[in-house]
Amino acid sequence: MRGGGDLGDEQRLRRIEAVTDATLSRLDAADLFDELLDRVRDLLQVDTAAILLLDIPARQLVATAAKGLEEEVRQGFRVAVGRGFAGRIALTGAPVIVEEVTPDNVVNPVLLQTGVRSLLGVPIMARGDLVGVLHVGTRTPRRFTADDVRLLELVADRLALASRARANSLDHNAALALQRSLIPTDLPDVPGLELAGRYVPGHASGVGGDWYDVFVLPSGWLGMVVGDVSGHGLRSAVVMGRLRSALRAYALISDDPAEVLTLLDRKAVHFEAGSLTTTLYMMISPDVATVRVSVAGHPRPVLAVPGRANSLVTAPIDPPLGIGPRGVPRHTTTIDLPPGGVLVSYTDGLVERRGQLFDVGVDRLTAAVPVASAETVCDTVIAALGSDQPADDIALLAARRRLPD
Repeated sequence: MRGGGDLGDEQRLRRIEAVTDATLSRLDAADLFDELLDRVRDLLQVDTAAILLLDIPARQLVATAAKGLEEEVRQGFRVAVGRGFAGRIALTGAPVIVEEVTPDNVVNPVLLQTGVRSLLGVPIMARGDLVGVLHVGTRTPRRFTADDVRLLELVADRLALASRARANSLDHNAALALQRSLIPTDLPDVPGLELAGRYVPGHASGVGGDWYDVFVLPSGWLGMVVGDVSGHGLRSAVVMGRLRSALRAYALISDDPAEVLTLLDRKAVHFEAGSLTTTLYMMISPDVATVRVSVAGHPRPVLAVPGRANSLVTAPIDPPLGIGPRGVPRHTTTIDLPPGGVLVSYTDGLVERRGQLFDVGVDRLTAAVPVASAETVCDTVIAALGSDQPADDIALLAARRRLPD
């Protein structure tokens, strides 16, 4: 392969335009990887081009896309940061040129088997963080120039944007699937009680840590949960899933909501460090006349009863889960649920708005809850408060004690 020498202005401009072409922005990540590798092989007149992306937990580079080195991808080649040619680029964060490939400076057997003689590689960086490594090679000796390095760095910048978008897309899809699997679509059929729930995403990602859950316990009591894990995206959804499962397990060993949340708090402090969660846990008796309530940093539910003004349930608000230190006692409050009475539980995305006091939103909600069927309650509340572009996700759960026939 030919190389060396400085490029003329016209040829340099052609290279830059080929890499920054606006049509590339319309390609998804996989197609963009392939297109850029094809272009860089043509522009640099090289035989091979490859992209290795960083597996952060493993501290390894993983072969993700390649031209002329496809076997590298098929074999799932990995190399530790700091080891070999690509690992050295990842460790130093600087371009590396190898004019003569030998087993001493290259650990990838595919490079040796395909007869690559010279290599140029650059780090793929995004906002100062390593994303991966891009390298090209020739099967004849080659002296790569400063112009070659600059062009490859330009391609790496374009790849950084695409790989970040790809990672965000994967996280989004995984979080969305997880969240949809954990928010119940069919609620239990409980004699004397109507149940309805809603989940409304408030972010472009459509995923977060808000959830609700309803389950019948062996004792015949009904468990009802509404919770909100701080943050958004895959991590919050994963923490939410673990807390949901743990709460169900603790609910099987204790009929005291405060004790259940105490156990859940211990789990959150120890295993979910750095995550703050607010939770409301209620238990409704088999005759649906009595409700036990414990609140962990969460908004209190609204109670609407025929012939009475709507009000918030009078219950102490204990600390959220996961903040420690332990030792602060949690409280369980017992209230009556009269015939026709409605309990509305929710996450703060329903009532919080930028530039508005939290209590104003709570007052709006309290006034909006009708004494009606659970489905009507959810529809009415969402129409009144959930339609004005909430900045946070909304989980809403309504329970109504049926009137006697």
